[in-house]
Amino acid sequence: MRSEDFDLDSAIQAAQALTAVLEKRTHRRKVMGQVVVVPGQLGGALKLPDITARLHGKTEPRRQSGLEAFRNLWDTLSDPTREEVLHMIGWYDPEDLDWDDKRSNRKPTNI
Repeated sequence: MRSEDFDLDSAIQAAQALTAVLEKRTHRRKVMGQVVVVPGQLGGALKLPDITARLHGKTEPRRQSGLEAFRNLWDTLSDPTREEVLHMIGWYDPEDLDWDDKRSNRKPTNI
């Protein structure tokens, strides 16, 4: 999915899914001789809470600035991260589906 394909509703869903994906990532640190697992802070570093707040804003200019910020962020994400987010929100590309799949709406290639 390209960043231009996001509208406000899909960007909100993707931002929430991206937050969940980034929260699942953890790191091991040694604190006072013990190894502890700490949650990743990439979402905060990417200013994802601010973007999500702007997407939920009351005014149209605020929502549009949040949408633009999310589109810019989407372009910088790695392919595996994008795929995981799209899988979480239930997005699929009909061109990638087999024609037997009900969701594809494709005709057999031999016709």
